[in-house]
Amino acid sequence: MKQHWKIGDIAKLTGLTVRTLRFYDQIELFSPSGYSDSGHRLYNESDIKQLHHILSLKDLGLSLEEIQLVLKGDTWTPSDIVDIQIDRVRKNIKTQQKLLAELERVAEQMNCQEPTSVAEFISLLETMKMSHEKYIIEHRLNWEQNFDKLGNFLNKN
Repeated sequence: MKQHWKIGDIAKLTGLTVRTLRFYDQIELFSPSGYSDSGHRLYNESDIKQLHHILSLKDLGLSLEEIQLVLKGDTWTPSDIVDIQIDRVRKNIKTQQKLLAELERVAEQMNCQEPTSVAEFISLLETMKMSHEKYIIEHRLNWEQNFDKLGNFLNKN
């Protein structure tokens, strides 16, 4: 018997919301391979692999429109995708450098017992928010671990 998962199962497995998965279906980026008699979306192992591919491309910084082009066989090469990733890493490095400089400036002010203005503190908070890549990395690792668990489950059954 072929294993199928409902949209809620896929959401739990990937960390995506049901709303996001429905949106992906609406824009024809990621659609289920079938539907139950009651109209529920049903996904199979091939669908999950396709979603993994989509999320990998998204993690590389591609927009949903760009991902659609890649999936349709547009002229994207692995080199193009690597170039996008290089640009993303460079931007992230610049953001981290800006955060470091602002943190050092605030620390210096605090060490000299100079008051920090509200504007300076807000700027620091904004920079910290922009540099919050940890969530993305943890989400990606969680997805890969769950996908591996799914693969192990499928191999046993």
